[in-house]
Amino acid sequence: MKITFMGAGSTVFARNVLGDCMCTEALCESEIALYDIDEERLKESEIILNAINKNINEGRADIKCFLGVDNRKAALKDATFVVNAIQVGGYDPCTITDFEIPNKYGLKQTIADTMGIGGIMRALRTIPVMADFAKDIEEVCPDAFFLNYTNPMAMLTGFMQRFTKVKTIGLCHSVQVCSENLLKDLGMEDKLEGRKELIAGINHMGWLLEIYDKDGNDLYPEIKKRAEAKNSGEEKHKDMVRYEYIKHLGYYCTESSEHNAEYNPFFIKSKYPELIDKFNIPLDEYPRRCVEQIEGWQKEKNQILQDGKVTHERSKEYASYIMEAIVTNIPYKIGGNVINTGLIDNLPSDACVEVPCMVDAMGIHPTHVGKLPTQLAAMNVSNISAQLLAIEAAVTKDRSKIYQAAMMDPHTAAELSIDDIIKMCDEMIEAHGDYMKDFNK
Repeated sequence: MKITFMGAGSTVFARNVLGDCMCTEALCESEIALYDIDEERLKESEIILNAINKNINEGRADIKCFLGVDNRKAALKDATFVVNAIQVGGYDPCTITDFEIPNKYGLKQTIADTMGIGGIMRALRTIPVMADFAKDIEEVCPDAFFLNYTNPMAMLTGFMQRFTKVKTIGLCHSVQVCSENLLKDLGMEDKLEGRKELIAGINHMGWLLEIYDKDGNDLYPEIKKRAEAKNSGEEKHKDMVRYEYIKHLGYYCTESSEHNAEYNPFFIKSKYPELIDKFNIPLDEYPRRCVEQIEGWQKEKNQILQDGKVTHERSKEYASYIMEAIVTNIPYKIGGNVINTGLIDNLPSDACVEVPCMVDAMGIHPTHVGKLPTQLAAMNVSNISAQLLAIEAAVTKDRSKIYQAAMMDPHTAAELSIDDIIKMCDEMIEAHGDYMKDFNK
């Protein structure tokens, strides 16, 4: 069995996913192909993964490196699973551009990797690369499962599922820890064991629709009471946006408050700057986080490379559990991103939705959820419209679709005029240079 990791220079994430595989008996003897276009980062990942293989796996995995586009097919050839964690354009220059130009127009962002003009631009520079991946996969490993972790999740996964033949599933980190983190934050740790839940919606805006304790008691009444009390207190906390969702929409959301602050028109408003402090919203969080991660990784890397004592314990990331279920035919449940083939009745059929899926040797099987509460469907649709238009822009190479995607984004539309949206998009397309060559006038 062969596992190919695209974007293996994302060393921390590659270590987590592939370390998980080496902790799993059904996967630990796999051939592992590491692919990246950055030679230095690829070499770092190779060293660290070889150390994990030696320290926890008795060297049973066969790890090989493949550098650059010319070696991509070789990396993919005969793969059983392909994990995707690329970041096209990186922090510098592209992420910086995604924040600096909108800031000039008065458009503030927090993360900008999933929605908004930052998410749209990230999709447009990433989809052409993934289209090339898809061509190679269809040629050299047509039966492979493509496990996408790259954001913007719904746009990239939706493109792969609608416009290629690759067996694609979109995976996030937030579904599996959503209710656990909520209950811990509200002092309800005693309800964790044996809890039952249902989560569905779209990526980063999936909804905790139902949650019960082990005896079947509905936990939402107590959750709502405690969440409102915590948001009403004098002390600021990091999840104020999502607790406000609970108060006004009735349900908790999968992804963090810093993410969800920019997915709607409610919280980041130039007319009401006091909301930033009121809801403890970390503007420009992602660039700040990138700088910290780069500095932190340099320190960690030096320590690891000096003593070689790196080890690993299996994480909660879905990838290794999906692979294990397919290989062993022991079913496993995930929250996966798939095309809405009648799964959520009141969301568009071409939307990429996040729903419970069962995994076994026959593949990945999404489950029917039914209708979302109307207010939750409305929140999802406000994001889906921009996502679908961004995908259309990438497929048609029609610049006007970029403008329309930005116009439909709830936060962008609430802050900027149509003329400024178009000017901002034009400036960002130009600044991204060759990454946006398909849209040059």
